[in-house]
Amino acid sequence: MQLDRGSATLVLMRHGETAWNRQARLMGDLDIPLTPEGRGQCDDAARMLEAFAIDRIVTSPLVRAAESAQIVAEHLGIAVTSDTRLVEVRFGEWQGMTYEEVASDPRYHAFAADPVTHPTPGGETVASVQRRGLEGLKLLRAGECVLFVTHGDIIRTLLCHFLVTPLSEYRRIRTDNCGLSAIAVGRGAPEVKFVNVLADQRRARSLTHWRGRP
Repeated sequence: MQLDRGSATLVLMRHGETAWNRQARLMGDLDIPLTPEGRGQCDDAARMLEAFAIDRIVTSPLVRAAESAQIVAEHLGIAVTSDTRLVEVRFGEWQGMTYEEVASDPRYHAFAADPVTHPTPGGETVASVQRRGLEGLKLLRAGECVLFVTHGDIIRTLLCHFLVTPLSEYRRIRTDNCGLSAIAVGRGAPEVKFVNVLADQRRARSLTHWRGRP
């Protein structure tokens, strides 16, 4: 991803916590709202983003992302637009199931071994997710700093692109709720400025991505 002229910065933010995060349940493109803790995580992220000079916010239309974006937008006084290309991986038949339940499905082993070419049942491949995510990021214009509020797996695929990492390794990149990653884009190769920065450092030390404050 490059710009014809000038430079810009895109910031990727994962939505705040939901109850299904705590339950280790696959949400996909289902609409699951934030928990009170998730809204607090968005408040924390908004305060950190004050120093970023964000020009505008683009969000996935799924409620957990849209609600997260609105919390940040109200804090910063910035308008929000939505883009369907930023929705989470569509997990098809697995949506609503826990990771433990999905692990017993033989189709999951094929997907886990090769998510780039094996689609989720009734869903999509990780490669298709990365393609539509990159199309959504093309909304970025020279001179801007744009916050894109989206989902864990799609952020992983986008970071693979910017880090020139094989897409098959996308699960090795950690994306916490309200984790922030930033990429500078210009005429040359993009520069990844930071990955998965959290406003609450106590949560950053947690071994689980959904655990809140003690």
